[in-house]
Amino acid sequence: MHPHPQIRWGLSPEEEARAFEGLKPRLAQLWADVFPKDDEPYTSVIVPSVTLDDGEDASRGRAARFHEETLLVLLMRLRNPQARVVYITSLPIPPFVMDYYLHFLAGIPASHAASRLTLLSVHDSSPRALTQKILDRPRLLERIRAAIPDLSRAYLTVFRASPLEKRLATLLDLPLNAADPELESLCAKSAGRGVLREAGVEVPLGFEGLRDEDDLVPALQRLMAERPGLRRAVLKLEHSHWEQGHALVDLPSSPAREAVRRALHCLRGPRGLDGPSYLARFARIGGMAEEFVEGVEKVVSGQVRINPRGQVTPTSTHDELRGGHLGLESVGCVFPADDRCRQTVQETALRVGRLLAEKGLVSRLSVEMLLCAEPRRGSWRLAGTEINLGVGGSTHPLLAVRFLTGGQLEPESGLFRSPSGEAKFYRATDNLQAEAYRRLLPEDLIDILTLDALHYSARGETGALFYMLGAIADLGRVGMVAVGNTREGADTIFRRTVASLDAASEFGPAA
Repeated sequence: MHPHPQIRWGLSPEEEARAFEGLKPRLAQLWADVFPKDDEPYTSVIVPSVTLDDGEDASRGRAARFHEETLLVLLMRLRNPQARVVYITSLPIPPFVMDYYLHFLAGIPASHAASRLTLLSVHDSSPRALTQKILDRPRLLERIRAAIPDLSRAYLTVFRASPLEKRLATLLDLPLNAADPELESLCAKSAGRGVLREAGVEVPLGFEGLRDEDDLVPALQRLMAERPGLRRAVLKLEHSHWEQGHALVDLPSSPAREAVRRALHCLRGPRGLDGPSYLARFARIGGMAEEFVEGVEKVVSGQVRINPRGQVTPTSTHDELRGGHLGLESVGCVFPADDRCRQTVQETALRVGRLLAEKGLVSRLSVEMLLCAEPRRGSWRLAGTEINLGVGGSTHPLLAVRFLTGGQLEPESGLFRSPSGEAKFYRATDNLQAEAYRRLLPEDLIDILTLDALHYSARGETGALFYMLGAIADLGRVGMVAVGNTREGADTIFRRTVASLDAASEFGPAA
């Protein structure tokens, strides 16, 4: 084995950009030569970092640290007996959590998998992005490099790439398995609507590229003029995490400028932001406004992956579950999407993915659509609303089911089948939360699943998996995916697990 070249510190922006471009062919080569097989040696370096936008709810910073645990489902890469994984987090992951995940690697002794797993931590609980914390610690960068036997057979996995991840990839001399940050603008909220239209997807009436309040007022007036009787409008920031960029405006009866401006200042923003605060963020980031579509039966989405060779493959479809104080927050998802539209959703997502692949994008992406009932025609229609890049809320549940079952999506039907041929269904959430849950410890979660016979069983291919276990005592929150052999079966396991959590946390004094 040749020694690794020295880390190149102090690169100029131009030198960094050239070095980053020079790494891309290596990722395409891995896809061509290594990944089609399941016994080739390679190293996956996983940095599950979330970069919050300026002004974003500070409580999200605490949640982001626990969100780092969601990519532990990628330990399924250790099913390849020659693969290695390097996983970096803000704080150390407790050993019992690792044991919990490693025991799902059917056919691979946990000790063998553990010997090929390197866990590193920056021991820093601050709300800063994990990637920034790593970049601030040169000796940690050296330790990451030292854990990689062969740089030519290694790559970097992240939630979503920003300039921070681009710099980290360049310093580590690892190709980045995510969208080039230079191309992220393709799927900003305004540009994403343009991509949807270019792909032949209907979008709600709206106006893009708005900069501030002075742009928003006439845009809302035009919406009211073109949609007489429109009661509400949706505002979206160009870039945001979770649903922190969405707001609702209750439109006045009069389209007069001052009436619209007053309504704008009384908008209902994301949790923790009033109208003036949201508008101040809008002025910094920019965004768009569109009609609030009435008669929406549900939100559905299609996920695809564009690999470094430009190939586009479907990965999943979902019914997206919405809630929260605006009814716009993601509270979970159900796989697969509604039987009526599943194939259309998948085909639409593939069409959008192929268009973006032609523009040079390499990424996982999710295309979100509104399923609108049309009772007079006895039919339905889909309206595209946005494109989200990277590992989103509907990505890791599907990865979790792949991790548990070793199965894969059947593109012809849009169903996920385990190696036994059985179709799998699931319901998942990142945000199973209650104040009383703070009485529980992470160890309690595993006990509850085991004692109540809810634990995922490889024999029956059904059951529940918890993730983000570390958040339960701190935030009263945990993530969960419930797997069944039918939609109803998955929903039953989900509800039984929630009932068990409620029962286990109802005794004792409040936290």
